Amino acid sequence: MATEQRPWEVVVVRHGTRDARRSEVFLNYPFYGEEDGPFTLDYFLWVLRRGDEAIVVDTGYSAAGAASRGREVLIDPVDALRRLGVEPTSGVPVVVTHAHYDHIGNLPAFTSSPVHIAQAELDFWRSDIASRPLFSHFGDPAEVDELRRIEDEGRLRPFSGTDRIADGVELLEVGGHTPGQAMVSVETSAGRVLIASDAAHFVEELERDMPFVSMADVPQSYRVLDRIRRSDAVHVLTGHDAGTLATLEPLGDPLPGLAGVIGRQS
Repeated sequence: MATEQRPWEVVVVRHGTRDARRSEVFLNYPFYGEEDGPFTLDYFLWVLRRGDEAIVVDTGYSAAGAASRGREVLIDPVDALRRLGVEPTSGVPVVVTHAHYDHIGNLPAFTSSPVHIAQAELDFWRSDIASRPLFSHFGDPAEVDELRRIEDEGRLRPFSGTDRIADGVELLEVGGHTPGQAMVSVETSAGRVLIASDAAHFVEELERDMPFVSMADVPQSYRVLDRIRRSDAVHVLTGHDAGTLATLEPLGDPLPGLAGVIGRQS
């Protein structure tokens, strides 16, 4: 079977974690009439593999980004990728689901990669509104500048709506959490996998219709949750659910305890 016809394998890498409170992560939490309590968030990046091919979906937070926000680093994302045999300097394609600090923190390591991102996301982070506190808390001007540098080098691949970037891999612009939030649909041997990223941060967000604390467009965020629930994907990978790896086949070496896999290839 030709390489381009083979299904992909999805590797989910847990690179960080954070202990928080429920009232910190769910929008207008007092509206639900429930007591507050502890809540754990995990931080992920995703790697699509097929034979010698790879696509990196998001690049995690940088060491500086983690330190400035008090996030725990379980493994440096660049180190994790290299352990998986993915060299960031090799030109491996990168998908940016949205431009928050915990998703674009290591872009400088990808010195020759094409970088796919929704045009609406780019436009927003270059606007005056991006500097307002409710948005800038999750952004980083230096990291947005890195997107400009990538654009100047001719490596940026902005898209609108949908974009099929490889056989079996489609980008879906949905908005809600950010103006250009994207999801990634991947065909694997186990069936279609939907990397929701922060279109849905947690399984509870999906199951109980409880949007995350930061939503650029609240009505759209509800529509996106509905869309995800209607999906025929065999796996929906949310952006920060601490139970994610428990639902997946452990990858084992070279990332024991830090990665799971869907559609493992022999």
